[in-house]
Amino acid sequence: MASSLKCSSYKKYEIRKRDPNPKTSALLVIDMQNYFSSMAKPILNDALTTINLCRQAAIPVFFTRHCHKSPADYGMLGEWWDNNLIYDGTVDSELIPEIGRLAGADEVVEKNTYSAFQNTRLQEMLLEKGVEEVIVTGVMTNLCCETTGREAFVKGFRVFFSTDATATSDLELHEATLKNMAYGFAYLVDCKRLQQGLFENELN
Repeated sequence: MASSLKCSSYKKYEIRKRDPNPKTSALLVIDMQNYFSSMAKPILNDALTTINLCRQAAIPVFFTRHCHKSPADYGMLGEWWDNNLIYDGTVDSELIPEIGRLAGADEVVEKNTYSAFQNTRLQEMLLEKGVEEVIVTGVMTNLCCETTGREAFVKGFRVFFSTDATATSDLELHEATLKNMAYGFAYLVDCKRLQQGLFENELN
């Protein structure tokens, strides 16, 4: 079961609220690939809305693509998932079409573990653009999205974590991550709050 807008159990941990600063933010769209299509499709509209809102606000967008090229880059994932991995060059490794059409070649970051920062140039790319805040969306909420959000936090980025444009294999795991992120790592946002924060608040 994918994530749901009806999540409520994390609300008691959401004691901090803030809006992203479009001048210093970047959007991270994590692993919206064919391999994860059963989880990605239910949140596709919210993910596309989030991407469009950020584009309108001139916020740079980075897409990650998880893939493996050889056993040398499996790490612990090979053992943990019995080598049921995403192999580069397969259809499973490609971004789902609706997302792929929006991703320029220079915006796609290839990774081979849960974190979008490990063994990639993501941090350098963000710093080159003056980014101080990241908005995390994509799949899976409790694995690659959460790990990336946590690592962004400890690297000194302010983290915003989407509640409706992230998803995982079941609602319990999704909500567990939202609790963890709200408690210690990230400000929670959804499409409505993002739109208000990026545009409507500017008019007040």
